[in-house]
Amino acid sequence: MISFTVLGEPVAQGRPRAGKSKKGKTILYDPKKSKDFKQYVGLVASQHAPSELLEGPLNVRVKVYKPLLKNFSKKRTAEAEAGLYRPVTKPDVDNYAKGIKDALNKVIWNDDSQVVEFTISKWYSSKPRIEVEISEVVV
Repeated sequence: MISFTVLGEPVAQGRPRAGKSKKGKTILYDPKKSKDFKQYVGLVASQHAPSELLEGPLNVRVKVYKPLLKNFSKKRTAEAEAGLYRPVTKPDVDNYAKGIKDALNKVIWNDDSQVVEFTISKWYSSKPRIEVEISEVVV
């Protein structure tokens, strides 16, 4: 199993932006914030990467810890830290998932199509981060 933690505020995959190439064709690209975060996740993951990229079916578990909101009371903060109060705000969990899977391509595995099981959850914490666990599926 490979597990690692990406410290800092999680960034969800943003909508692709459109622009014009030098030849006048329309091109799509990642927003800067999403692109930078994917590079950061890839860098952290590379420190835990296997000597050879994983092959075959994979199971990925991700916990996204969003920062506590400033308007939380002490009681709400305690509930959130204990996992009793969970984020039901945007962005959606699948927007986090897309960016993380893209970041791990060619770092941990060959292609994110190898991921056959994926679990993601959102939490609050005074220490924003993303925790990732990757394991091979044994058939």
